[in-house]
Amino acid sequence: MTQSRAGRPLRADAMRNRLKVLEAAEAVFDARGTTASTEEVARAAGVGIGTVFRHFPTKEALLEAVYVSGLRKLAEEAEALASADDPGAAFFTFFTRVVGHAATKNALSAALTEAGVDVPETGQGLKQALAALLSRAQDAGAVRGDVGLPEVMALLVGVSRAAERAQGEVRDRALNVVFDGLRGSHRT
Repeated sequence: MTQSRAGRPLRADAMRNRLKVLEAAEAVFDARGTTASTEEVARAAGVGIGTVFRHFPTKEALLEAVYVSGLRKLAEEAEALASADDPGAAFFTFFTRVVGHAATKNALSAALTEAGVDVPETGQGLKQALAALLSRAQDAGAVRGDVGLPEVMALLVGVSRAAERAQGEVRDRALNVVFDGLRGSHRT
């Protein structure tokens, strides 16, 4: 449970406001970039600027919360896909979604680094969930058995960076090239 700065659990209305601000910030930063103002976030959330700063005392704290929330959502998505009927499709679907979220995640990471904030290492859950997806896809023959999590992570980083510059059909074709290299003998 989220706590106030005094260490007490947040009241239900305060928790709702915090979630509204966080959701609005995700949408605003996704649409307008990390240079969007906290005032824009407050307007999008339907709250006053004081409410934003009560929960996130600096813009960097808000950016960090959005970054961590995004990683957490991706990990939850990977965990949900881990029980899919088609492990190969689940793996490639998740890879595509990570690449789709890359521009926002990379911009948040860069803004935090530029502000002197250590980018939080919250990706452990995401790595574990991705490892489970990879293992299931390999067991099903949909992904090559000689590819490990380090290679998949390297590919995700590289393709994500490339996707910031290549959109639409070019990005989709590039993903297909990467997927062809990852596929096992059983095609998905």
